[in-house]
Amino acid sequence: MNNGEFCKRLEIETTILEVWIERRWLVPQQTSGRPEFDEAELARARLIQDLVGPMGVNDDGVDVAMQLLDQVHGLRGRLNRLVEAVRRQDAEVQKRILALLDADD
Repeated sequence: MNNGEFCKRLEIETTILEVWIERRWLVPQQTSGRPEFDEAELARARLIQDLVGPMGVNDDGVDVAMQLLDQVHGLRGRLNRLVEAVRRQDAEVQKRILALLDADD
């Protein structure tokens, strides 16, 4: 969706969207030189609205929250790739890996 559609769905002014993009809280994909937003960006924007609205988080707090969210997302991706790599191993290797994980508990 383009800027106008995005703002309409969020019920925000374009100036607010521009600030969020400038602060890199939102990073739309560029399609033919124009920003395009997907459902993930819409979900991020709704979180930002909650943070700055009802929760009363200041801009620095939103910066921290969005950075942490990005870190968690990145870690989940890496963990999923690791799980897939383990699944591709033979059963004996999988057992050894699981045993090592259980030993840490």
